[in-house]
Amino acid sequence: MEKVTISGGTGFLDVNTRERAELPQSLRIALATGQLRRPLATTLGPVLDLLVDGDYGVSGPERLPEDQLLTPTDVWPPSDEARVGYYRTAIRSGHRPVAVLLADGDRELIIDGHHKIAAYRAEEIAPAVVRISLGQAYSAS
Repeated sequence: MEKVTISGGTGFLDVNTRERAELPQSLRIALATGQLRRPLATTLGPVLDLLVDGDYGVSGPERLPEDQLLTPTDVWPPSDEARVGYYRTAIRSGHRPVAVLLADGDRELIIDGHHKIAAYRAEEIAPAVVRISLGQAYSAS
């Protein structure tokens, strides 16, 4: 797990408002293809910059356990069936798109990748995820 300290974050990512930030094209492509470069903190910088200042841990990509409950931060199930179908085809072809989760105490919030998670579940394959953990979760591990 990489430790990250955010200073000067925008605090835009508020899971209670359902506002969605537009991620840069390069990051969207990296997540869609599963081609994430290390260090993750650098690759995920545009997402991390949306959080409030503090200490976080970043880990993954890893497989999500089957029994792991997720809290969507957008419409669930996703309404864009064509996009879910696109990811299902990619997954069947051996690609492993990556969703981004925020571990917020007892919850795992989907902050990017609702369509990917839906596609993995439809294909009955454990989703590939990267996890951003709040400082308390980081120090406990």
